[in-house]
Amino acid sequence: MGLIKSEFGTRNAESKSMFEEKSKGRNPQDLKQRTKRFALDVIRFVESLPRVETCRILGRQLLRSGTSVGANYRAAKRAKSSADFISKMGNVEEESDESAYWLELLVDSGKVKQAQADCLIREANELLAITVASINTARRKTSR
Repeated sequence: MGLIKSEFGTRNAESKSMFEEKSKGRNPQDLKQRTKRFALDVIRFVESLPRVETCRILGRQLLRSGTSVGANYRAAKRAKSSADFISKMGNVEEESDESAYWLELLVDSGKVKQAQADCLIREANELLAITVASINTARRKTSR
């Protein structure tokens, strides 16, 4: 079993990163794991940022929003009603979008290269799309 080095650390060649998975979080357990991997990748990314004030501030914001995605998704899965689920998934939507925003600011300010943030930006946007689709499905089911 070989090891693959990436900007976020080393992993087994046979294990798949969240960016290589094809399931797109269709299974709630898959999405639970995917949001957790996103949080872990955000942590590694923030820890790799340059040690300057701007990166410290933006990195802390990214750390908060990026790790909140999974926590809020887990809370949504424990919702007591459809309305509660929709509300909590709204938090997941906000945190996913906010994560993409902080990443874009880091790139646009020239603090990190686009290539360094691309995978995380793509994943934040995919999680956002999945979340919006889940909210829309829940709303349709509720309105029946």
